This record gives sequence, C-alpha cells and structure tokens, in this order.
Amino acid sequence: MPLWVEVTVSVFLLFGAFFALVGSIGLAKLPDFFRRLHGPTKATTLGVGGMILGSMLYFTQMEHQFQFQELLITLFLFITAPASAHIVAKAALHLKVQHKAKHTEQQPEEEQDKEADS
Repeated sequence: MPLWVEVTVSVFLLFGAFFALVGSIGLAKLPDFFRRLHGPTKATTLGVGGMILGSMLYFTQMEHQFQFQELLITLFLFITAPASAHIVAKAALHLKVQHKAKHTEQQPEEEQDKEADS
C-alpha cells in the first residue's frame, strides 16, 4: 500500500477519533438536555463519518474495488443524525423539559441607553 494512503487513512481515523471523543465528553459534561443533545449529534457524527471515510479509503485500496456500501453508510449517517436530533429536541420542547443553565437577566432599556451614551 502506498505511503500516501496510509497517511490519509491515519489522518481520517485521528480526525474521527478526536471528534468522537469531543462528542462523548460533551454528552457527559454539558449541563442540560439541549446542550447534551448538541454534542453527540454534531461532533460524533463528524467523528464516525471521518472513521468510515478512512475505512472506505483503506478497503478500496486493499481490494482494488470501490466500497460503495461504506459511502452509503456515511450518507445515511449525515442524513439521519440531524433529523433524529431535531425530532428529540421537538419532543423535549413539547414535554417542556427545563433548562438548568443560568440565564443572565436583561437590563432595563434606560440603563442600556445610559451605557451606550457613555
């Protein structure tokens, strides 16, 4: 196998592993439901997508035949992950899941005008 293929596959695998790790940490550490939903749907989708692209390149090179099924897996992953996250978020809004994050209160308009003039 050529060196450029090994390097490219390694880059895809490292890229995918990094994003999968970030998404997993986000799922565990973020404070409320809606923020936890963001980690796995965005970062982990990129992570698994990167690993599948690396696998597709590797097996295409090894078997000298394009791996169409891995391309389909990647395509379905990028289509279904955002759609399922949207459905889960809509269900949480419908069930009125509470935010646990602290919100800053807005200042009255008069105070904002005074700060803008200074």
